[in-house]
Amino acid sequence: MSNLDREAVPALCGGRGFVVAEPVRELLSPRKVQLGESTEVRRLLPNLGRRMVGAWCFVDHYGPDDIADEPGMQVPPHPHMGLQTVSWLHEGEVLHRDSTGSVATIRPRELGLMTSGRAISHAEQSPKSHARFLHGAQLWVALPDSDRHVEPHFEHHAELPVVTAPGLHATIVLGDVDGAASPGTTYTPIVGADLALAAGADVRLPLEPDFEYAVLAMSGEAHVDGVPVLPGSMLYLGCGRTELPLRAASDAGLMLLGGEPFEEELIMFWNWIGRTQEDIVQAREDWMTGSRFGEVKGYDGAPLPAPELPPLALKPRGRVR
Repeated sequence: MSNLDREAVPALCGGRGFVVAEPVRELLSPRKVQLGESTEVRRLLPNLGRRMVGAWCFVDHYGPDDIADEPGMQVPPHPHMGLQTVSWLHEGEVLHRDSTGSVATIRPRELGLMTSGRAISHAEQSPKSHARFLHGAQLWVALPDSDRHVEPHFEHHAELPVVTAPGLHATIVLGDVDGAASPGTTYTPIVGADLALAAGADVRLPLEPDFEYAVLAMSGEAHVDGVPVLPGSMLYLGCGRTELPLRAASDAGLMLLGGEPFEEELIMFWNWIGRTQEDIVQAREDWMTGSRFGEVKGYDGAPLPAPELPPLALKPRGRVR
């Protein structure tokens, strides 16, 4: 899924001015957003208090939703630029189609990684024959200026490396943890890991002190550095950590997100990331006139129109509101 909010507002992100250079415990509450007729998501980034974690700039958590008698996810063709999308599932399946011709069915704990580069469009939907439950996260990674015009492409990695410890099974989504590296393409120092904790687990996960981190709670009851995190919430942890204490009262699922603080200042509007007002204006014009972003073939439905731009000029600023 992507940002389908028809009342889209610009998010001004990036820069190191508001990075917390020491360990903190900042609990972020989600904003509920309705996407289409059947899917409600909990949006953690951008947040009123914090816009980015490393290069991670957008986080939606959804489900578990019972879609046994429903069509499930139905996201029509829409555009992206200047970012990567990360599709991550705990339950269900998502059929991906994009304007490069890529078609793939993403299943639980498989990496669907789309690099928009200069321009791409895609659609996502539950297959006609699908599992009863749908549960996952949709995340974006901002591309640095040096790579934001790369050729668009899609990667589907069904096999990912894992790190284990008593009570912990960690799947490496992006970057590396404890020497295990994901095959997913990255453009900045970054890490993403899916952490499955068994009931009673009490472990410490190694971290990079130069990275800033956050943990997204997907399911179960867990304590992150002593703080209870409920499903659909996210705990921002700042920088300066070499390890992270994790404890689970029940089987629990978490996502660790981190990376070097993102230096550049960005404008994020709808499904685009740019550096200037002109970037966003041009993207909207190109999408609405049918140029640059290509065509998604095989989806039965019309593309999404872009929301209107706000009346005031957009200027990139810092990482928090």
